[in-house]
Amino acid sequence: MNVIVRVAVSGGAVSGGAVSGEVESRSRAARRSSESAPYELSDFSRVRKFDAHVHLNVEDPTLPDLARENGFELLSINADSPDFPDLLDQRAVAAALAKDDPARIHWATTFSMMGFGTRRWLGRVTAGLAEAKAEGACAVKVWKNIGMTERDADGRLILLDHPVLEPVIDHARSLGLPVIGHQGEPHNCWLPLEHMTTDSDRRYFERHPHFHMHRWPDRPSYEDLIAMRDRFLTTHPRLQFVGAHMGSLEHDIDRLAGFLDRFPRAVVDLASRMSHVQCQSLRDHEHVRAFFIRYQDRLLYGSDMTFNAHTDPVRFRRVAPAIWVSDWRYLATAESQRVGSLRADVPGLALPRDVIDKVYCRNALRVYAISGDGC
Repeated sequence: MNVIVRVAVSGGAVSGGAVSGEVESRSRAARRSSESAPYELSDFSRVRKFDAHVHLNVEDPTLPDLARENGFELLSINADSPDFPDLLDQRAVAAALAKDDPARIHWATTFSMMGFGTRRWLGRVTAGLAEAKAEGACAVKVWKNIGMTERDADGRLILLDHPVLEPVIDHARSLGLPVIGHQGEPHNCWLPLEHMTTDSDRRYFERHPHFHMHRWPDRPSYEDLIAMRDRFLTTHPRLQFVGAHMGSLEHDIDRLAGFLDRFPRAVVDLASRMSHVQCQSLRDHEHVRAFFIRYQDRLLYGSDMTFNAHTDPVRFRRVAPAIWVSDWRYLATAESQRVGSLRADVPGLALPRDVIDKVYCRNALRVYAISGDGC
């Protein structure tokens, strides 16, 4: 029920909306006065940070050097992607880079779906996980091909909750490896290009039509894939799960909040989804800010930067720091910036320092059981 309140002010009256706005403004100011002061843009280079989602696919020093210069540790994630090198090559590169700089470079392994369902496949995968753990892997990635493109011997799509995958997941948990799950895609994936909310998604699905589910009505729907992931987590309540790319719930932080409430062992990374968050903060800045504060222990910063054999190192050295600084400006400061993917100016969230320290570092160290001097 809406109630209109009027009060006398200097012989006149103000509407309930004005009173409500003033009360909310005072309440917001009171809340912020109890928070730790936000960082400034100038703090970026000196604060310890952790980018929990990158892909180092070749032994090139460019991204590790940039991480060192900008105060980042990195988690390089292997993925069973056709755009990436052979899985054995990915693993060898990640292990070698981590060996060269174990305090800064960390890595997550994955497994191939080739031969799925055979006894040899299961033995090869479980042995591979154990070997990767021994070589220093701190997690295992389950990519979106499971549920979207991989099929069994009978031509049926293989879903994450397929019983043949159960022993793989159980083995990962027994090894102490969190599972990084990339299930589904952004909600935009099921929309026509012209209806997508960000230019970045529009470009990606133009270039990768095989993953643009709007073109493939016979494939699982968005809701099918989210339900599949949730069924999987229901049957693995003790699993440490990291929902890559905001758990594919990037378009609706209220729905993401419900997911985090339902699955207390789950966390999510922010990789390649910042514009979706910014889109929502344009509509309701304080609501998005409150979400980050409430779920400050469940969110991991990640960029999804990828360095492949064909990557231009000169351009990468220019672009990568700009992405990191842009994300810091949005999350850590109140400064406004132009976001090209949204074609809009977006004010920053100015999150409290202790929240930034968790999102940018402490949570990743905890989730991936990485020792360090603290953030």
